[in-house]
Amino acid sequence: MKKMLLALALVLSVVVLFSGVSLAKAPIVISDREHDSIRVHDRIVAYIITYGYGYDCEFLITSNTLGAIGLLRGDIDLSMEIWVENMQEAYDKMLAAGVQDLGSNFSDSWQGWLVPTYTAKKYNIKSVFDMNKHWKVFKDPENPRKGRFHSGIPGWFATIINQKKIDVYGLDNYDVFVPGSDAALSGSMVSAYKRHKPWFGYYWAPTWILGKLDMYKLEEIPFEQKKWDSGFACAFPSVQVNILVSADFIENYPDVVEFLKKYETTQKINNKFLAYQREVKGRTNTDSAMWFLENYKDLWISWLPVGVAVRVEQSLNKGLRLKK
Repeated sequence: MKKMLLALALVLSVVVLFSGVSLAKAPIVISDREHDSIRVHDRIVAYIITYGYGYDCEFLITSNTLGAIGLLRGDIDLSMEIWVENMQEAYDKMLAAGVQDLGSNFSDSWQGWLVPTYTAKKYNIKSVFDMNKHWKVFKDPENPRKGRFHSGIPGWFATIINQKKIDVYGLDNYDVFVPGSDAALSGSMVSAYKRHKPWFGYYWAPTWILGKLDMYKLEEIPFEQKKWDSGFACAFPSVQVNILVSADFIENYPDVVEFLKKYETTQKINNKFLAYQREVKGRTNTDSAMWFLENYKDLWISWLPVGVAVRVEQSLNKGLRLKK
């Protein structure tokens, strides 16, 4: 019997050898959604997993909804940014089905109302309650009798919230301007900043634009759930931005799981690598990932076992890059 098993094993090994089939693990599939911050994180972890742990990775372009379905089904192994409160129902379903939350990617994301820091200093503006008396500073070019507040775009829940917050804060001296796209919203901020002009509106972090521009986040009433539920009469709540993996990933890649549990950045770091990408036309998400690995070595080394960290550093020194 033993001889038969040995013979069978030999035959199988020969078949594998000549058929080109690899006995290595299948590539780790990473959800590659539309935002640059997600795609940079995807490439940071892919570089470390590829050159530090020796596992292949591939990126699957997907939406938030399809990405969640992929994690549930096991078609996707890893998602580096799940904005929990923005997709609470899907998040709860994923965890109930065995998807694992490995913790925060960055815990200090925020959204709120901004003015340029130079404007805030010039007029001693600190909070939303300073804005009514300074409405002339932010005069609406289409209605000079009021100031202009730049809100989110049509379809964003934040756009609805912003209107309600304008009302509840009593900012009657402002028209709410709804731009047609995110590019128009960010472009209005950049245009004003380049001309050293005032600007008042909504934005969030991390984003490339807040890595390049010095903007002041206006103080609001601190977030309280009761105030939020009764008319959004307070600051936006913070949002958890967490790393999720499929149920099978925990069992199949325990070494990578331990690394991902330690992986954590900040919105300031995200702002910086996103700004780096925008500084020169043609820079890619991979370029930003490489910039991060080169400039935040002390941080990523702290996530890794010594042997893995050494292999990653050696790969960087050799100039090795991801293909995508």
